[in-house]
Amino acid sequence: MRYLITILVFLSASVDSVVSRTTLPNILIILVDDMGYGDLGSYNSDSKIPTPHLDKLSEEGMHFTDAHAPGPLCHLSRYGLMTGRYPFRANTTAWRRQPSIKSGQLTIASLLKNKGYNTAMVGKWHLGFKEEGYEKPLSGGPVDVGFNSFFGIRASTDIPPYFYIRGKRAVQPPTSSIRANGSEGWSRIQGAFWRAGGISPDLKLAEVLPRFTEEAISVINNHQPSDSAPLFLYLAYPAPHTPWLPSPEFKGRGGAGMYGEFCSMVDAEVGKVLQALEKRKLASDTMVIFTSDNGPVWYDADVQRFGHDAAGGLRGMKADAWEAGHRMPFLLRWPKVVKAGSVSSRLICFTDLMATFADLTNTELQASKALDSQSFLPALTNPSAAHPPRMPIVMKAGSGAMLIRDGKWKLINQLGSGGFSNPKRIRPEKGGPKGQLYDLSADPSEKTNLWGKHPELVQELSERLEQIAGNDL
Repeated sequence: MRYLITILVFLSASVDSVVSRTTLPNILIILVDDMGYGDLGSYNSDSKIPTPHLDKLSEEGMHFTDAHAPGPLCHLSRYGLMTGRYPFRANTTAWRRQPSIKSGQLTIASLLKNKGYNTAMVGKWHLGFKEEGYEKPLSGGPVDVGFNSFFGIRASTDIPPYFYIRGKRAVQPPTSSIRANGSEGWSRIQGAFWRAGGISPDLKLAEVLPRFTEEAISVINNHQPSDSAPLFLYLAYPAPHTPWLPSPEFKGRGGAGMYGEFCSMVDAEVGKVLQALEKRKLASDTMVIFTSDNGPVWYDADVQRFGHDAAGGLRGMKADAWEAGHRMPFLLRWPKVVKAGSVSSRLICFTDLMATFADLTNTELQASKALDSQSFLPALTNPSAAHPPRMPIVMKAGSGAMLIRDGKWKLINQLGSGGFSNPKRIRPEKGGPKGQLYDLSADPSEKTNLWGKHPELVQELSERLEQIAGNDL
């Protein structure tokens, strides 16, 4: 609570001079899936993947270098983004049959809707519905947690059943079936991989990505700038997550195989959505946020094979406690407020969108609903000023490892990746370190474990981790 009170007092007069409360910006969040820190050219000059539209977005806005997903897996990341709460506080594994977000729980969509925004979501939900048959309403999803409209899919395009949802109804139930698929020359979870299961007659896996672009553009085109309600559009692409299904015009583009081709297609689809804002003359009044939900599925063998480092020099991959699992590209363009070509090294987490949007709309959050969220709006409106440091970030990795990030220090409570990378877990040797401690200011690639050199810091961070993780909201 001490953090929250400090933040609210500090922010009370920080925004009014820049943002008129009567002219709130439109907000567009574009969340892609499994794209790495080093895939964009703006984050990795040696990237083998052409991303001209995203590089231009970076040039026109602010480029964050220390932005983190609240968890290194799809459903974990999305829960934190939507609720402002760390995902280990909820039963996020319930998503296959039940909603992960509780009825009445505050979300960024409900917060903005309460402030007069027209709220729309397009794309991958992955936070569960109450599933009682696909002929019945699918409750507990986007339209029940603050969105006026939703068109999308329940989870990834490699997790059946595959079908489109509009509002809370299946457009067509998954009455057909599809066989499993894979790609030679790649691991089991790479390439054109999908699982066998039910599929609706109107859904083709290769068409999902452009279909969502069309729907997002329709939302933008149907929004009337003269309306008093600004637009909040959350566009959650299920790509470049598997299956990697680039359209023919992207074949052979770049130097990272079919993964790079699919990433390049994602960039092009984002470009179409940004162009729609331009055509409607909405771009200057829109805050655009682009990021990825977690790290890439890209192994050391892939780096050697293609010479492309999807992690951009960070250690690990998707699901890991190591940086590549959760440090994300994060771009923010807001022409009337954010200086073009600016760079921020401020530590942020997706959970911070809740407090940032509350700050933007002059909404006072209850302490219990803001504990894991801290506004970074002052860093946008007055980046040269001194701002309170971000409170520690705590998260759980894919295999259960816990980590805490506090300033330049990062502690992981076990040895190994804690996720997909091998070794996932290492048994401590007698007298050796029981976990990992890194100074990320000097060692962002996490090569030197300092656990044994700073026992007092290890104890302090371990206790802080337990305190935050044990604080049940």
